[in-house]
Amino acid sequence: MNKSVIETRYLNLFYGSFHALIDISLCIEENKITALIGPSGCGKSTLIRVFNRMNDLIEGVHITGQVLVEGKDIYAPGTDLIELRRKVGMVFQRPNPFPLSIKDNITFGLEIHNDKRKSDYSEIIEESLKSVLLWNDLKDKLNQSALGLSLEQQQRLCIARVIAMKPQIILMDEPCSALDPISTSRIEELIQELKKDYTIVIVTHNMQQAARASDNTAFLYLGKLIEYGETKRLFSAPKEKQTEDYITGRFG
Repeated sequence: MNKSVIETRYLNLFYGSFHALIDISLCIEENKITALIGPSGCGKSTLIRVFNRMNDLIEGVHITGQVLVEGKDIYAPGTDLIELRRKVGMVFQRPNPFPLSIKDNITFGLEIHNDKRKSDYSEIIEESLKSVLLWNDLKDKLNQSALGLSLEQQQRLCIARVIAMKPQIILMDEPCSALDPISTSRIEELIQELKKDYTIVIVTHNMQQAARASDNTAFLYLGKLIEYGETKRLFSAPKEKQTEDYITGRFG
């Protein structure tokens, strides 16, 4: 097993009195793609948002247990949330470029974080766009609005915006749900390239995508982690009947 980058130990999360995540313990490996699958409302998006504390923004959220990122408990008092969210970047369901130029979208996070690399901004913009295979298309359009891009290009730009921050982990919450099959396939190829440099966690409602694009898969149901393991094994020989029922379409 590769080095573990994210680890949860007996993680429980409550929205008020609703018990959304129940005793979740898992280890996410470095430079692997880990897919979170399960029916709607099973806790996938809640779990992925635990890893950079985005659930903190929701009123009434209460957490017990531990969440370790590179061995540090991110829910310990005194945790630097700005630093955490720099290290653990997030890409959302729908592309959400800012109503700014393409280049300002990429440097936005650097400005917010008061990044001192200003002299390197042009290099960072080029590197980030190259990493998502957009540089050749956009290098002469950097001052144009990001809102004029296609949906696929917008999602790539949002990934580039995360990469500009030099994270170690990229969280993706259904990153292809707004895209057509061809764009989805290209984003999946991109994710495979990115895992050389990043640890990636992806929530997907598309089981074929999980089977194609991930190294490890976690199946959640009603807030519980039912099964977790190597994707090929989990899809070909699940250990739990609930997993088998879900992936063969008997429920969910």
